[in-house]
Amino acid sequence: MDLSFSAEDLAFQKEVRDWIAANYDEDLRRQYSQSKNGYLDKAGQVKWQKKLASRGWAAPDWPVELGGPGFTASQRYIFNMEMSLAGVPTSSPMGLKMVAPVIMAFGTEEQKAQHLPPILQSDIWWCQGYSEPGSGSDLASLQMRADRDGDDYVLNGSKIWTTHAQWADWMFCLVRTSQEAKPQQGISFLLLRMDTPGIQIKPLPTLDGPVENEQEINQVFFDNVRVPVANRIGEEGKGWTYAKYLLEFERGNAYAPGLMNSLKKVRRIASAELGDDGQPLIQDHDFRRKLSELEIKVEALNATELRIFSAMGSGEAVGPASSMLKCAGSEAQQAITELVVEAVGHFNAPFIADTWAQTNVPRPGPDYAAPATPAYLNFRKASIYAGSNEIQRNIMAKLVLGL
Repeated sequence: MDLSFSAEDLAFQKEVRDWIAANYDEDLRRQYSQSKNGYLDKAGQVKWQKKLASRGWAAPDWPVELGGPGFTASQRYIFNMEMSLAGVPTSSPMGLKMVAPVIMAFGTEEQKAQHLPPILQSDIWWCQGYSEPGSGSDLASLQMRADRDGDDYVLNGSKIWTTHAQWADWMFCLVRTSQEAKPQQGISFLLLRMDTPGIQIKPLPTLDGPVENEQEINQVFFDNVRVPVANRIGEEGKGWTYAKYLLEFERGNAYAPGLMNSLKKVRRIASAELGDDGQPLIQDHDFRRKLSELEIKVEALNATELRIFSAMGSGEAVGPASSMLKCAGSEAQQAITELVVEAVGHFNAPFIADTWAQTNVPRPGPDYAAPATPAYLNFRKASIYAGSNEIQRNIMAKLVLGL
């Protein structure tokens, strides 16, 4: 695989950098610098994604005929790299990166026409209805019922850990339409409006701060919620197939560019903070060793991602490699937040739950210290969501090693 960039690629790289410089405004930079979880509030997130959409770059992986930019494999890599190195907000994945590919692959023409344009423009916000109390990594055990009643399904049950359900207009949801077949064969994939009567959303407070602007997860309850059968994706009972297809996109993201940017931040913080000997922490041998070990892992991950995404550009599916990327990437994310906490030192002590609110004026310590502890706590989830890393290792053992 040739990793060198052509003259056209270098010109595109400059185009992306110039566009970021012109459009990533100071308000967005200031707000995002204090985010604990890699997202803005809904207004900020929509503002940024609409800027991308106006340039035609909101969905770099979409086909041209559906609004994608038509990037080559190298352009897609350059685009993702430059966005990550610039430290811009990551796009909310629920619509653009998760349900949209499923609609493209398995939806009807009517469903594509209804949902894909507003997803591309960030006019509609989505959430994911997968996990349930007692059915997380063992997703096939889900029990939320969808009983057929004429042209509708009637839904009863609940979904949990539902990210940004309080902002969502629509949910893509796995439901049980049959109790008779084996668990994987009785699941269907539905699209439903969040303002449908019978839906109740309750926030789930987390360790990193149960505050309004940064509320992240919820439990969603369904009490005789009627959803048209026309909102089902594909065939009844085939939802498990569609869900596995979606999870390849959820797990198979590029981690390395964002991790590289995070490591640069760690270096800047460690150069500004002092160690126990009164010298800049970056000069401490033990800290430098841990930082260097992480940098080596991220460089190895970057090479692996390049190899995998190059193959995807030739039409290959990411397959079980998505599990490997998820394990390596999420564990590196956690390790980096641990290093930030170590570097910030005693400035972690004044815990500021809402990093967007000036709850301490003046703040104790520099601005980069405020989100350190909330981010550390928030990223404990990274090795659990999208299927725990223990489950991912089982997948790799079975599908890659044949165990």
